[in-house]
Amino acid sequence: MSDPVLVFWSFRSPYCYIALPRLIALSEAHGVALEMRIVHPAALRNPEYFRTMNPLARPYFLRDSAREAAAHGMPFRRPVPDPVAQDPTTLAIAAAQPLARRLGRLGVAGSQRGRGVAFCLEVSRLLWDGQVDGWDTGEHLARAAARAGLDLAALDAAIAADPDGYEAVLARNDRDLRAAGHWGVPTMVWHGEPFFGQDRIGTLAWRLRGVAG
Repeated sequence: MSDPVLVFWSFRSPYCYIALPRLIALSEAHGVALEMRIVHPAALRNPEYFRTMNPLARPYFLRDSAREAAAHGMPFRRPVPDPVAQDPTTLAIAAAQPLARRLGRLGVAGSQRGRGVAFCLEVSRLLWDGQVDGWDTGEHLARAAARAGLDLAALDAAIAADPDGYEAVLARNDRDLRAAGHWGVPTMVWHGEPFFGQDRIGTLAWRLRGVAG
């Protein structure tokens, strides 16, 4: 079972945070690698969605994401600050998105160095577990990168040398996600078959068991 599970993943998605520990356990149980394919948040990839979103969607989303984290025994609070600059009432999205773009590029850089899973795990905890205010300040990101076996300064330097190249990878990952049959995250793809959402990890495990058997 040598083909990896492709994991299309965004730092802003609470469901990506909730899913990743179980995906790591699945990887270990089935001897299949995870290949992180980082994409920008939906607010950057598809801002039109927020302009037409049902007004009931966001309140439900906030309740459900907190409930899912609790159900899986994971500490949870929305990031402070939010990686996406967005009005919480109107959902209008700012033109400049420095935090979201930095996280996406760092995720790509970490993945290119073979530490994508570890980097996403550490940074998503930093954002979502509620232990840190101002995750974007001080040494928080540097320490998370170090726990993942990476040097943040080196990642930032590589990105500064070729920002368009990293954006091109993020855009390609989004195209590959849609070509696989979905647009949302987390989406896992194995042998060309998409499994959307953290609630489909069990179905993916069933598929892996069937092939293994």
